[in-house]
Amino acid sequence: MSRIQTLFHRKNTRVLNIYFTAGYPELNSTLAIIAQLEKSGADVIEIGMPYSDPIADGPVIQQSSAKALQNGMSIEVLFTQLSELRSLCSIPVVLMGYMNPVLQYGFEKFCEQASKVGIDGIILPDMPVIEFERVYSPVLKKYGLDMIFLVTPETSEQRVRLLNQCSSGFLYAVSSSSTTGKDKDFSKVEQYLERLLSYRLHNPILVGFGIHNAATFTAATKYAQGAIVGSAFIKWLDEKGATTESIDHFVKNIKGV
Repeated sequence: MSRIQTLFHRKNTRVLNIYFTAGYPELNSTLAIIAQLEKSGADVIEIGMPYSDPIADGPVIQQSSAKALQNGMSIEVLFTQLSELRSLCSIPVVLMGYMNPVLQYGFEKFCEQASKVGIDGIILPDMPVIEFERVYSPVLKKYGLDMIFLVTPETSEQRVRLLNQCSSGFLYAVSSSSTTGKDKDFSKVEQYLERLLSYRLHNPILVGFGIHNAATFTAATKYAQGAIVGSAFIKWLDEKGATTESIDHFVKNIKGV
């Protein structure tokens, strides 16, 4: 059983996934943030691989990506940093990024290195499903990596079921079709999440985009197993710094404890 499967077997409600950009706010912030997020109560950590054209990300994450790239972060540097990952962290860790830099690095090489350092899953929003089924799925399976696809309120039932079939670990339910960091009216999101729940999908569902405090975390997890917090955490790091105390305060505030 994978770390992600073990997590959802043990805990199937209010699962908290925290996203941050590798190499932000400083190049060598990555491991310290990971260690503190687990200590403060995060259930899953999602590491963003900075890219110059992050199509699904709002201005906060875009700016953090630009700063991380200026700091010297790259896939190669990230894997070097993550060689110490499993000596510091026991919870699931996934990488989020885009196809272009992964393909430039080499897809199989990327998967091999991710598996070697203890990564559990991959999120690539611009991964074509047809190419995943034909080309990339066997490589991910070879290295024991979960592939996590995204669905939106506009995704048809047929496609939701296809993406659920292709996904392992969990399904990423985008709360709206806008970019990350936008405030959401969760009363409007509830019907969408109820619809996903009615499909009885085999993957747990984590809701992302617009989760920024205890109220939105609670609203998002009313119909889903958990939620993903990204832009709010990046903004917090920018304003408060990546200290032990600030990260601990942020996580506990989201969880309402």
